[in-house]
Amino acid sequence: MSDSENTQGGGQSVPEDPEQPARPGQDSAEGQEGLTVDDILDTPQSQDAEAADAASSDGDAAPAGDSEGHRLAEERLEDLRRLQAEFVNFKNRTAREKDQLRDFVSGEMIAALLPVLDDVDAARKAGDLEEGPFAAIATKLEDALVKKGLTRIGEVGENFDPTIHEAVMQQPTDEVEPDHVSMVLRSGFKVGNRVVRAAQVAVAAQP
Repeated sequence: MSDSENTQGGGQSVPEDPEQPARPGQDSAEGQEGLTVDDILDTPQSQDAEAADAASSDGDAAPAGDSEGHRLAEERLEDLRRLQAEFVNFKNRTAREKDQLRDFVSGEMIAALLPVLDDVDAARKAGDLEEGPFAAIATKLEDALVKKGLTRIGEVGENFDPTIHEAVMQQPTDEVEPDHVSMVLRSGFKVGNRVVRAAQVAVAAQP
């Protein structure tokens, strides 16, 4: 029916027949005009889109995970190095203290035997220990003390050292250089680095 047929006399329009089929494209156009932003955002993604988003998220998280693991590994390595250094220092300190304790104990024992050693020296200078059982006993005693770290201090010709020598007198002489030991009055002893008794000496001077 034409537009002229839909109108009656007097200019009044006649309603269209409700049973008349809609024109193609009319419903789709009206449906598109009815969509909102919320409708678009709420539309579920396809499987391909979800897979692409998941791959992108994994790719972003991987470098962060590697960086965190590397930082933790560096911290653990630094802790191990610090513990190793502390153990080495403890081992060295323990060994040093052990040596000091051994020297101290040996020094105390030798200090108690100093009068005996002085008597042995006096008897040897007097010629009483050239032979016989007492000479053998004195030799064994001195050898045992040497094995414990005993060192005798005081020899003629040594450079005078106030840390191990006790100057009792000056002796003018040409036989020994000045400021050197010219005569030993009493032997001194030390154990390791510990001086048990300084040697009493005479110091050479210009005549």
